[in-house]
Amino acid sequence: MNDEQKEILEIYLQEYNKLKDEQIQRIGFRDNLIYVTLGVFGGVLAFALGEQINPDALLVLPWVSLVLGWTYVVNDEKISAIGRYIRNKLVNKVNVLTAKAGADIEEIESIFGWEIEHRSDKRRKRRKVEQLIIDEITFVFSGITALLGFWYLVLQPHWAIQILCWVEFVLLVILGVEIFIYADLAKGR
Repeated sequence: MNDEQKEILEIYLQEYNKLKDEQIQRIGFRDNLIYVTLGVFGGVLAFALGEQINPDALLVLPWVSLVLGWTYVVNDEKISAIGRYIRNKLVNKVNVLTAKAGADIEEIESIFGWEIEHRSDKRRKRRKVEQLIIDEITFVFSGITALLGFWYLVLQPHWAIQILCWVEFVLLVILGVEIFIYADLAKGR
């Protein structure tokens, strides 16, 4: 491998390291959104259903579900996109470069082996379906449950509140569809 090819390879490896750093940061942020959602729900429910019942507070929870759920989906998609880019583009760039230099392609692919291996285990599909269910419960079902709780406690809300509830419901359904679309249930590369 000549000096120019080594420099290009070093650039690719630096790109890989930066992408992995971003991916790790996004994973931490995404996973913490579940805890934040649970904390906010607990606080709002304590206020709404405490000593003095305040059912209107329940209408905050669908918005919390929407904002945090959408943020979760966006970060999850970026995490998957980084992985796809590494598996499908960066590995190929490195392979082309190293093939020109006469390197063993299998040896180079082993550098990025984890990017493919962790998506190929027998239980991946089941794990991803379980995570999809948890995400739907956390961000969609909980928001819809808050709406149902509001309607149970307030039998005849003002027409403007009724419209707000329907808007929240429709947006939660859309979020549920988006969570499903971005679930990344595929195996392998």
